Amino acid sequence: MAAVVGLAACTAPDPSVTRGEIFDPYEESNRKTHEFNRALDKALVRPAGNAYGGVIPQGMQENVGNFAENLSAPGMITNNVLQGDARGGAINLFRFLINSTFGFGGIIDAATEFGVNVEYTDFGETLHVWGAREGAYIELPILGPSTERDALGKAVDLFTNPLTYVLSGSDRRYSRAAGVAKRLGERNRYGDTVDSVLHESADSYAQARLIYLQSRRFDLGGDMDALYADPYAKSADAGAENAYEDPYADPYADPYAE
Repeated sequence: MAAVVGLAACTAPDPSVTRGEIFDPYEESNRKTHEFNRALDKALVRPAGNAYGGVIPQGMQENVGNFAENLSAPGMITNNVLQGDARGGAINLFRFLINSTFGFGGIIDAATEFGVNVEYTDFGETLHVWGAREGAYIELPILGPSTERDALGKAVDLFTNPLTYVLSGSDRRYSRAAGVAKRLGERNRYGDTVDSVLHESADSYAQARLIYLQSRRFDLGGDMDALYADPYAKSADAGAENAYEDPYADPYADPYAE
């Protein structure tokens, strides 16, 4: 585990330490990956999501999503423990126990009905808590926007869920199928928003990058001025090379739209 932290800590300078900076030294290769992801979404993911949403009733989609989320809870609890977050771990453990019993294995989100809301986390956040730098922005095939730290976190998260080592072969396949179905349901549910970014923006790569970094930094408790600064508007202060002039810029506005 120490090696993982050391690797993450040695990544390129953390853009979050400077106001609104985007560190993207791999933009050329990232854009190629982005075009692959756009083509994949247009040819496969969007049609599959629309078909899933059109065939499967909304209530059943919610049940599948609840089931998939409940299966991910032990992994989040593991990350709560690694972060020293006793409160978050207790909440997620309580949710898992409630939903696994009263929620019939997680098909029903009984915990939320009782006012116990999920404390989302992952190993990328664990690395952040441990002091690992964000590193460069990267776009991953299929998985989409990420950073060096979060990409490493995604890889480690494949092994942090105790259920991975408990479920049998068939149960593991059901778990994966539920996860895929949950993603398709989300693609259908948020289709208009996703389409506006991926297929209707003047520069969908820059738009997706901006939204991801702002959202992720906000989730990790980033500085609000840095989060909402327009990364394409230079400051009038010539001495602040990386500063920006509008801390209240719309984070979802297309920076390349005329």
